[in-house]
Amino acid sequence: MVRSRQLRRDMSLPERMLWQQLRLRPRGLKFRRQHPIGPYVVDFCCLSARFVVEVDGAAHDHIDRVKFDERRVAFIKQNGFRVLRLNAGRVLADTVAVAEAIAVRAASPLHRSAAGPPPRAGEAS
Repeated sequence: MVRSRQLRRDMSLPERMLWQQLRLRPRGLKFRRQHPIGPYVVDFCCLSARFVVEVDGAAHDHIDRVKFDERRVAFIKQNGFRVLRLNAGRVLADTVAVAEAIAVRAASPLHRSAAGPPPRAGEAS
């Protein structure tokens, strides 16, 4: 929790700009910033949609960081979250459009429930 608090104080410019949009609850979705999930702290998280947003700056391009990010994303997905990683430059270029795209993606479920049980063997659908 102390680390989360520190990260909230030290957010990068793209993270601060995106937070100004996400805190307005686009499409009625509540996002948290610098939210802990297990041993990791994610940039933004919508708990109701089980959706995580990570803003990646140039530091994420280094090979050591890439391997760490892969393990981190795998852990987050194993815990039932969808993960969207965004380039910091894209956030800086059009923060409002990025926030809207995030909300659309978070609001759309990964799987749509079927209209009923699958047809029995030999029945047409």
